[in-house]
Amino acid sequence: EAVKAATNEGIRLAGIDMRLGEIGEGIQEVMESYEVELDGKTYQVKPIKNLNGHSIAPYQIHAGKTVPIVKSTDSTKMEENEFYAIETFGSTGRGVVVDGMECSHYMKNFDAPTVPLRNQRTRGLLNTINREFSTLAFCRRWLERAGEQHYLVGLKQLCDAGIVEGYPPLVDQAGCYTAQWEHTILLRPTRKEVVTRGEDY
Repeated sequence: EAVKAATNEGIRLAGIDMRLGEIGEGIQEVMESYEVELDGKTYQVKPIKNLNGHSIAPYQIHAGKTVPIVKSTDSTKMEENEFYAIETFGSTGRGVVVDGMECSHYMKNFDAPTVPLRNQRTRGLLNTINREFSTLAFCRRWLERAGEQHYLVGLKQLCDAGIVEGYPPLVDQAGCYTAQWEHTILLRPTRKEVVTRGEDY
């Protein structure tokens, strides 16, 4: 409930000329007003301060602007006809996540550098990624479905070259609970539209 309410507060505050830092402050206030009881112990729900929402553009999931979920001095303003993922993350732990475990999800960088790739298999893997996923996220299992085999070395080379970014699982402290809630909005000239709230929502 905390992350759902916090996301809805972010949506309520979002609008043309709204400062991103002010949205984060509102999200944090709502999130921290919640407590959860687990095994007889009460925990305050904390926003995961190093995660945030973001602007979205065609084939660019993270388009440059971030929507913080904690109070911030960011005075960047939302603009007309922008899309945003209003996305909140709550935790009963520290409220900070770090990379954990083996990486299985990846995405080609939108502004990927042009780098000469000497290994033919790596070039072939990049062609598969371009053809099948472009700059959208994918997992290793999908590479296998696309016919790729023995691709781990090539995938590492693409990550090392800055062409592909790995997205490992994120973890807070052991034993804590986390939750996420998200909606996508479009800032039209006269209103905001929550494009992910349809009849099937």
